[in-house]
Amino acid sequence: MEALLVTGGEPPPRSRLESRFAGFGLVCAADSGLDTLVAWGLAPDIIVGDMDSVSSPALARCFPLARLIVESRDKDETDTELGLSALAASGADRIVLAGGGGGRLDHLLAIRGLFERRGSRPRPSEWHIAGEAAYLVEEGGRLALDAAAGSTVSVFPLAAGASLMTSDGLKWPLAGLSWGPGDSGVSNVAADGAFSVCAGRGDLLVVLLIAPGAGPAEGRGQ
Repeated sequence: MEALLVTGGEPPPRSRLESRFAGFGLVCAADSGLDTLVAWGLAPDIIVGDMDSVSSPALARCFPLARLIVESRDKDETDTELGLSALAASGADRIVLAGGGGGRLDHLLAIRGLFERRGSRPRPSEWHIAGEAAYLVEEGGRLALDAAAGSTVSVFPLAAGASLMTSDGLKWPLAGLSWGPGDSGVSNVAADGAFSVCAGRGDLLVVLLIAPGAGPAEGRGQ
């Protein structure tokens, strides 16, 4: 089941994801992500967090059918992590994260770190903010996107590094590269728009820059 997790911070435009709303089996709001869902006209199935940044804690009462999980501010997990755990426990095996852009660097790095997780700990499959979208390509997996011609695409290895990856449609192919921790392929180009990235050994994070007013990139990982 694919689920949507909306967290606080800068969100993507509604148009980025609206064509997929009907396909999400569950929708979860993490703290002030509830404000974004209200603005989008979506009702959450789950609301989580310490509710310290939502516009009004009373807003959750507008959704009496939603499962409410309120935690103390003195907790070990971020609100985004709580949302991931709640969705995974409810049966989601693919989680699209929206929001979390802008704001504090430590929060951005914490979300990026979620993609490093392996094993039983849930992690996002995608991450959407105002001007970018990031996609997890698991070892041996493939991501195919139909983006705007000339779009900037950056590829990062996760955890211990990556090798044996391949690509199609990028100006600088990934074949033959081997990356250790800290390496990356920043500012590649999807020359004709459509492109694909295949992960060989190790997971990859593919970041697509989306121009203002551009439509959503079509396609996703396999």
